[in-house]
Amino acid sequence: MAEAGFTVVRLAEFAWSKIEPRPGDYDFEWLDRAIDILAAHGIQVVLGTPTASPPPWLMARDPTLFRVLLDGRRVAFGLRREYCPNHPGYRRAAQDIVSCMAEHYGQHPNVIGWQIDNEFGDRCYCPICTTAFHAWLQERYGTLDEVNQRWGTVFWSHHYTAWDQIPAPSSTAWPPNPGLGLDYSRFCSDSYVTFQQQQIDILREKSPGRFITHNFMGFHYDQINYFDLAARLDLVAWDNYPSFQWNMDAPLDPTLPALSHDTMRSLKQQPFWVMEQQAGPAGWDMLGPTPRPGKLRLWAYQAIAHGADGVVFFRWRTATVGAEQNWHGILDHHGRPGRRYEEIRRMGAEIKTLSRYLEAAQPAARVGILLSYDSRFSLQLQRYNPNLDYTAIVREIYRVLHRLHVTVDLVAPDGDLSPYRLVIAPVLHVVSETVAENLRRFAEQGGVLLVTARSGVKDDANRVVQQPLPGLLAELCGIEIEEYDSLPPGATNSVRFVSPWLANGQTAEAHTWCEVLQPNGAEVLAEYQQDYYAGRPAITMNHLGAGHVIYCGALGGHDLFQPLLRSLLETAGVAPVAVGSEDLEIVERRQGDRSLLFVLNHHDEAKDFALQSDYINLLDGAPVKGTVQIGPNDLVILAGQNNHEG
Repeated sequence: MAEAGFTVVRLAEFAWSKIEPRPGDYDFEWLDRAIDILAAHGIQVVLGTPTASPPPWLMARDPTLFRVLLDGRRVAFGLRREYCPNHPGYRRAAQDIVSCMAEHYGQHPNVIGWQIDNEFGDRCYCPICTTAFHAWLQERYGTLDEVNQRWGTVFWSHHYTAWDQIPAPSSTAWPPNPGLGLDYSRFCSDSYVTFQQQQIDILREKSPGRFITHNFMGFHYDQINYFDLAARLDLVAWDNYPSFQWNMDAPLDPTLPALSHDTMRSLKQQPFWVMEQQAGPAGWDMLGPTPRPGKLRLWAYQAIAHGADGVVFFRWRTATVGAEQNWHGILDHHGRPGRRYEEIRRMGAEIKTLSRYLEAAQPAARVGILLSYDSRFSLQLQRYNPNLDYTAIVREIYRVLHRLHVTVDLVAPDGDLSPYRLVIAPVLHVVSETVAENLRRFAEQGGVLLVTARSGVKDDANRVVQQPLPGLLAELCGIEIEEYDSLPPGATNSVRFVSPWLANGQTAEAHTWCEVLQPNGAEVLAEYQQDYYAGRPAITMNHLGAGHVIYCGALGGHDLFQPLLRSLLETAGVAPVAVGSEDLEIVERRQGDRSLLFVLNHHDEAKDFALQSDYINLLDGAPVKGTVQIGPNDLVILAGQNNHEG
């Protein structure tokens, strides 16, 4: 490890039964020895609280400790995260093990931080959670009358007269009342936030001066509001696996980890860590493809390009026992260094040179994409169309910006929008008055706002608004939606751009969802070409204060969003990091006038990149100018001559 340049190791995140083999009988000798050996080689430690994987003796005490699934079945022992996050007995046991660990290691000079639990998630529908949900509702709404009114429980005679009549959602009564369903998703998210907070409080008291984090699961995990989960942590970390058994049927797409990196950076608007970076072929019962030469290094540098200040590979040596025998580490089962080790060792030597340039430099975004967990949770209950997928729509918009080399933040709908010139609100389905006012203020003060179809449909209780869509956003957008069309799978329409401002005359395919717009002061940018609403507006632009609000009533792919976003970037005055070279990923980290340009080639063949000025390649110190060739699965990190000398 020391030879390869490692400076940090994460330990003990699944070691509860090793630390506490019997109730109240703690054994730290083995862990003390491991930490001391690492310290002797200049390697510091992040300790995991082991609450994600409880010991058998604890779970054997009480069957109600186990989570209950949506279908009513209780999970069994044998995997991990079997626990109910609201169970009082489990919370007490978690507090005990965390307190004991914090007392033992809280001031250890080689322990620099703590990771709480491991990859929080998984909703529970047990009776304990149902009772806790009732208390959550009382705190949120105060009275049953308010709950009944907000949820509209008069429908189907669901008017509640006692708190304990309110059920948790169940697959045997699906879909639930939309208000109940959204609030239960919020409650489950809050359950993990409060469970985490109990551990934070212990660690703050007993281990001051050490950072506290949790390993998130990137943009694509949709069961927890990650803005809430990140709020009280010192830094965000996440687990990055671009290729494993569950995505073998899809080609590697570098925009997916890029989107997650940008999301993790955005949660606290600060540098993040990758706490688990893929180190080899990965899988449980099956095995994903072996990462090709250069991929491990390239994936790690991609994280750094997007703002990571720490990358921890998972794992060091491949396990010979347990469920993850196929989840390969840097070393194979035999423990001998091989190709993957040499690739990481090369990177370790490079980082020693690069670190002084990376310090305090971060990506600087002028484009924000709203990430609405309320909308995401709502659309889990009612998708409207089998192809209407919140995650996929955000990803499509992000992919266009990624290929245009535009730096992006993911922002909460009620967050600070002042740093951005262009804000995109994809499928902002649930809109509160606070969010509507936030968007209005952004546009009036000169911002460019893009709102997509299926926005402004629900209020914050998941009730459909009693006004023309897009509801609270209608006046802001300068339109009303006359009607909408949910297209069957495979069916399409065609959208023609009719404004000189927007690729006049070009057409694009629309699929999944088409909204027929009635302008109320907005300018028509595009019209439908087919079906009974041919010739009717599909995209409009409203001038509001010093800004512009664009409403796109059609959902589509690259040929729809690419010309639209190009025009919006120009209108907003947002310059990409580089022009052209869409086959390459180009990301900038900045500190004041100092700029580092990461140019990454995710392809299995070499690519050329035309430089606009002279640079130094920081990876080898060589000057580069004109056109630089980047090898397969390789990269260059460029600094201007003045930046390098400074």
